[in-house]
Amino acid sequence: MSRLGKKLVHMPEKVKAEFSNGVLEIAGPKGKLLQVVDNKIHIKIDKDSILVEALGKSREHNMFHGLTRGLVVNMIKGVTVGFKKELEVIGLGYKISIEDGKKLVLAVGFSHLVNLSIPSTVKVTVTLTSDKNNLITVTGIDKYEVGAFASKIRAVKPPEPYKGFGIRYLGEKIIKKAGKAAVSSGKK
Repeated sequence: MSRLGKKLVHMPEKVKAEFSNGVLEIAGPKGKLLQVVDNKIHIKIDKDSILVEALGKSREHNMFHGLTRGLVVNMIKGVTVGFKKELEVIGLGYKISIEDGKKLVLAVGFSHLVNLSIPSTVKVTVTLTSDKNNLITVTGIDKYEVGAFASKIRAVKPPEPYKGFGIRYLGEKIIKKAGKAAVSSGKK
């Protein structure tokens, strides 16, 4: 039995949960999320807590037990607090804008603009930092959707290892390489 899977998940007062026909529905102040639950797992809902139970003792039951409890915790956090990822765009002349609230337009050193359509499940904002760099904030109630879209943005222009130009998560450390000049000056 999964150690984490055995723990009760406490629900805040504003959150309502319902489990029927293998689908868990959790609603809160920020919205409503649905999750299909595997048939190896059963969910019991009390007034202020959720208990995830495995219906067997095999390794597969154990894996689904911990996974399902983790998904339930993320759903509850999503409908109460929400999730946020911040990306920093560093580079000379790099510009980010949002068109019609549906399209993210990136000018990041290519000969063309990169257009990414914003999913309806996330909200994206663009601001300037004190260093005159663009800061992209992706927020939403579904942890997977927020992380996937932030990853898609970063994949457009990952940070390069020499000067660090590109798109990176806020606070991400980039290990920089020494350039050719530093290597050649050391040998004589």
